[in-house]
Amino acid sequence: MEQKINKNLENKMLKVDEITQRLNSAKSMVMVDYKGITVEEINALRVKFREAGVDYVVLKNSLVKRALNNAGITELDELLVGPSAFAFGMKDEVGPAKVIDEFITQTKSDKMTIKAGILEGKVVEPSAIVALSKLPPREVLIAKMMGSLNAPVTNFVGVLSATLRSLVYAVDAVRKQKEGIE
Repeated sequence: MEQKINKNLENKMLKVDEITQRLNSAKSMVMVDYKGITVEEINALRVKFREAGVDYVVLKNSLVKRALNNAGITELDELLVGPSAFAFGMKDEVGPAKVIDEFITQTKSDKMTIKAGILEGKVVEPSAIVALSKLPPREVLIAKMMGSLNAPVTNFVGVLSATLRSLVYAVDAVRKQKEGIE
């Protein structure tokens, strides 16, 4: 009997280590409460999570609490009650937030609610997760930034070319004037 208890304890410790590693390697994590989600809905949701590079798992709250404490995060302890699922953003920070917010918006129900999240090792409120989900994709943000950086250079080149064009017109006008006089 004692051997079985030790084996069970060892399995739990391994699971806590696995969760801790997942927390440390994820770019973000969103914790949700789920109630009444059908099998079809959860399967469709899992497909969307996979496409977004998100690991979506249902874990025991006690094991997650230990893993969070190992990572130095204690602010979520009081939220680790009831049914909890965790979405770990492995590719980017916004993946879990976008998929969850899209599901909540499409179903228009309280089947899934955001409890909290972790972003860059800091605990964030549900409202911050929703705000994060509204951000455009990273590629769009980079394109906008590059456009903003490129605009002054483009304007400068335009001013220089206009000045050169004016100079050419002035020199040409002087040439025509001198030809007409002579």
